[in-house]
Amino acid sequence: MSATNPPETQSGGPHAQYAALPYRRGTGLEVMLVSSLDSGRWIIPKGWPMEGFTGFEAAAREAFEEAGLVGAIEQQSIGFFHYQKRRKNGAVWHCRVEVFPMEVKQQRKKWPEKHDRTTKWFSVEQAAALVREPELADIMRRFEAAMKVPHG
Repeated sequence: MSATNPPETQSGGPHAQYAALPYRRGTGLEVMLVSSLDSGRWIIPKGWPMEGFTGFEAAAREAFEEAGLVGAIEQQSIGFFHYQKRRKNGAVWHCRVEVFPMEVKQQRKKWPEKHDRTTKWFSVEQAAALVREPELADIMRRFEAAMKVPHG
């Protein structure tokens, strides 16, 4: 269950979010992107901190809610990216998103946001070119290099 209102930041700094980087291995490394609810742009599953959940647990929960994904999520993040979140009231919040890799074992047939989002697998290079955040594209490329998977 996603939090609808993020916690207030203590120092006026960026709002914290947690994201899953869903991946699978085939002929090469692939990552899944999901469409955002507002603009339909390609993103990775992410959300606000949830009471009683660690960052990686919240990221795994978002991957299920937004894309129906089940798998093994790493407890160690692989980096952060920043973006501007436009709120319904017109406010713009600066967000810092901690990213956790998630090896996808299955995509369920039904999930909470199935009818609100599109999901698609991409090569890392395709996904990096499609996301708007350069820091996220860099995280994807570094992750692929760390996995020692040749470009396909």
